[in-house]
Amino acid sequence: MNIKKFIVLAAAALPYFVQAQEWHPKKAVLMTRFAKDVDPKNVLPEYPRPQLAREKWMNLNGLWQYQPGKVGEAVPQGKLSQTILVPFPVESALSGVMEQHDRIWYRRKFTVPASWKGEHILLHFGAVDYEAEVFVNGKSLGVHKGGYDPFSYDITSAIKGAGEQDITVRVYDPTDDAGLPRGKQTLHPQGIMYTSTTGIWQTVWLEPVPAANISDIRITPDIDKSVLKLNVSTAATSGYTVKVTVKDGNKVVSMASNQVNSDFEVAVPNAKLWSPDSPFLYDLDITLEKDGKKVDAVSSYAGMRKISMGDQDGYKKLLLNNKFLFQIGPLDQGFWPDGIYTAPTDAAIKNDLQMIKNFGYNMVRKHIKVEPYRWYYWADKLGLLIWQDMPSANSYTEHTPPVDTAAYASELARMIKTHWNSPSIVTWVVFNESQGQHNTPGLVNLVRSLDKSRLINQASGGSHFGVGDFLDIHSYPPPAAPSSKTQILACGEYGGIGYIIPDHTWKTGPTYIMMDNQKAYTNLYDEFANDLVIYKTNEGLSAAVYTETTDVEVELNGLMTYDREIVKAPVETIKASNDKIIHGEAYIREVLPSSKNTPRTWKYTFDKPADSWFGEQFNDAAWKQGEAGFGTKETPGAVVKTVWDGKDIWIRQEFTLNASNVNKDELVLSLHHDDACEVYINGVKAAIKEGYTSGYAIVQMTPESKAALRLNGKNVIAIHCNQTVGGQYVDAGISVLSKNKQ
Repeated sequence: MNIKKFIVLAAAALPYFVQAQEWHPKKAVLMTRFAKDVDPKNVLPEYPRPQLAREKWMNLNGLWQYQPGKVGEAVPQGKLSQTILVPFPVESALSGVMEQHDRIWYRRKFTVPASWKGEHILLHFGAVDYEAEVFVNGKSLGVHKGGYDPFSYDITSAIKGAGEQDITVRVYDPTDDAGLPRGKQTLHPQGIMYTSTTGIWQTVWLEPVPAANISDIRITPDIDKSVLKLNVSTAATSGYTVKVTVKDGNKVVSMASNQVNSDFEVAVPNAKLWSPDSPFLYDLDITLEKDGKKVDAVSSYAGMRKISMGDQDGYKKLLLNNKFLFQIGPLDQGFWPDGIYTAPTDAAIKNDLQMIKNFGYNMVRKHIKVEPYRWYYWADKLGLLIWQDMPSANSYTEHTPPVDTAAYASELARMIKTHWNSPSIVTWVVFNESQGQHNTPGLVNLVRSLDKSRLINQASGGSHFGVGDFLDIHSYPPPAAPSSKTQILACGEYGGIGYIIPDHTWKTGPTYIMMDNQKAYTNLYDEFANDLVIYKTNEGLSAAVYTETTDVEVELNGLMTYDREIVKAPVETIKASNDKIIHGEAYIREVLPSSKNTPRTWKYTFDKPADSWFGEQFNDAAWKQGEAGFGTKETPGAVVKTVWDGKDIWIRQEFTLNASNVNKDELVLSLHHDDACEVYINGVKAAIKEGYTSGYAIVQMTPESKAALRLNGKNVIAIHCNQTVGGQYVDAGISVLSKNKQ
């Protein structure tokens, strides 16, 4: 897409009180290479809103005055005590402050260009976390609450004369202490919770507009009708019309005119469809007219794509442009060691997304954070499907207050309304796991009422109520597949393979599984890829999300280090695994069924047996008899028939295979274990698995155990499972895994 060269009016504009001062970033534990490109006189200079762009604007990023605030404090007079580099959060190294305060003040001056005379002046904030009261020349323009959505004020009436004007911003951010949406932010970083963001963290800018102006646009592609559906909003109504021109480069594709504030369609004949493999974008020129004369004009872009749910092989499947496409992508936290919520540069944003593409992913799950518009612009340009999470409230910290349900619903609605034009966004995720989860059916209905063109994930890995379009579970480390015939099946988080790169680590912390060399790392990634191919082919799985793009603070399971300096595995190796996930097939046929669908009877004991317990000749007559699976029913993915709630369980089963047509090399275990377990076939070790699964995982058997198995005769499978923490469960079966449908 060809974006116009926008005119940035940089008003030799550094305020007088900071012109003579220098900015020095603080030193975080890690810094990205992009930090050196941060220029305090030209901070994030790219036009911040590519889908509603005007030619004239003024970037107000840069050095501002700053000081901590107090409860009930009046607007400070005169200079504030310190400086801060906007829009980097106060806790970040790039802000030059790197402190945490729940209340802060900002101030800077600006001069309205003489060429803007007679126009209305809008003051835009990309995002401020959390509550912001904005003053211009001492006049309060309003209070905005919400840390993730853009907001604006018409400041025309507050401007005094032609000289310098004053902007003051009061910020309050309770973070953990108010039950508000905050995602992964906490005042007490540890584990999977990270450093907080307070204050201005996206671009601040001015824009001149005519009194009658375009305030918003809504773009919805319809590939089945080969049209773009639009609605152009303006406060002006009587006598105004809107004209839209759709262009393919310099070629005009079509034009249409319509009344403002109403739905209409623009034809896009023989549309070039947007997809990860071909992310084509049409340019849009939109003008507001009265009596045939142009009053206002904006440029935009659109992608012709459709996301939907369809039926295939007895399952509900994810369809892109009416065809099944398995969606595989990383969990992307959007944190930076030097900027926290704010990327150092636009090039840094593009680099993260380009690396995701290079790894062979076609999707990315934006994890409980909403990004600046430039992030979605690059996803649109590069071709990445986005699952957009709603930032969670009451994340994983103790003693949090009740969820502010009104704030959650309001911010959920605003997230959708401010991002619904991006073709890359294909799914709204209402909750992550069960963090602050409430009124799930009602909030799914809210999302559906706002946007019928996208899919809805009720809760990725959370409590499920049969609403929305997805049944989405989390499974660590190996992936798993849920079961449903009425919803799209997804494994919304899996993997989390840890791998430490010395000198590129924020701090070591717990992870799901840790590798000590690159070969083991890539082998395990590929093993999980094989699992996903099986689940896609046999169990209707439509999507999976790998944890994660980069390390984040003490989480060390990224494909890249937190400073983005080291890619932990060869890009082409990860890409080959992902290509296999998207395009490969692998068929499963059970020869010893597990109890996932039909319970099978096993011998079991909770008391430690003799050392020969796994042998063929062991006498298990004193053991109890019960149906699998064994465990506690609150365990993720468990199908409990016999309660096991102690520390250890030993189970045995005698079985006969009549399978002369089976190739032993194709035999695998179907194993659901929580926690670690060991499996034996005819007294020979078949597998030892650490950790846990959240569903039935495919596990390779040792060659020795395959050799010991009698295809036509009696066999014994014996398993020991050990409980350490959380839920517990064990069940197993044996299957044939083949590339050919049998």
